[in-house]
Amino acid sequence: MTDPNPEQPVEPTELAHTPPPAPSASAKLVAEAFGTLLLVLGGVGTAVFASNHFADTPAAVYTAVALAFGLTVVVGAYAFGPISGGHFNPAVTLGLAAAGRFPWRETGGYIVAQVIGGAIATTLLVLIGLFGPANWLTTAQDAGFASNGWDALSPAGFGLVAAIIAEVILTGLFLLIILGVTHPTRGTPLAGLAIGLSLALIHFISIPVDNTSVNPARSIATAIYGGGDALAQLWVFIVFPIVGALLAGFAYKALFDGVNPARPIGR
Repeated sequence: MTDPNPEQPVEPTELAHTPPPAPSASAKLVAEAFGTLLLVLGGVGTAVFASNHFADTPAAVYTAVALAFGLTVVVGAYAFGPISGGHFNPAVTLGLAAAGRFPWRETGGYIVAQVIGGAIATTLLVLIGLFGPANWLTTAQDAGFASNGWDALSPAGFGLVAAIIAEVILTGLFLLIILGVTHPTRGTPLAGLAIGLSLALIHFISIPVDNTSVNPARSIATAIYGGGDALAQLWVFIVFPIVGALLAGFAYKALFDGVNPARPIGR
């Protein structure tokens, strides 16, 4: 038998507490590009503008640059982190994959988006410089455009080995902090603040050594406009932050994410 008065289907009503759909793949990539753009625009922008204008107060510029990098990560983490996870750094993306927190298959798209975001940021800084005071842009580029480097390109004259050690260790520590504060069961709602403050601390430590990379996208973005010497030394700031991040990712997974086997009853 059939129902003589069948009920018409009713569209479900979306409740206020219904969670939004997961971000699309394209939304994640755009968020990574915007977050990296913000990071480079804030940190590198502070470096190139403040260093030229406040050349007689280098300590103030040093402090401002370190804090600018940290603050942009804090803001970016809370603005874009809910969409993409808030990596803004190829080394972070690869380190998270090594720790089992991010799919390896998605790392390529994230890295491309981050590099594009960083390059757009420095291009915008150059565009601003074109309409700045006479010779401002030439002076900034002659000074390396806040690029990373060693020997003559190091703010305090540190050599290649010092730059390699700093990038491996500091990027590794940065990843360990990120993995700790964003842990799915042991993390903290203040993760974005902790990550941003740790990045500021890293800059306080290593700006004199090599102008602080710990982020290949940031290094690529500045080397594009930093001249031939900056481009020649760029490989160090691509390779060794990634090495440090991978080591930290694999180490965190082995040391801190192991499963405690169940103990037999009565023992």
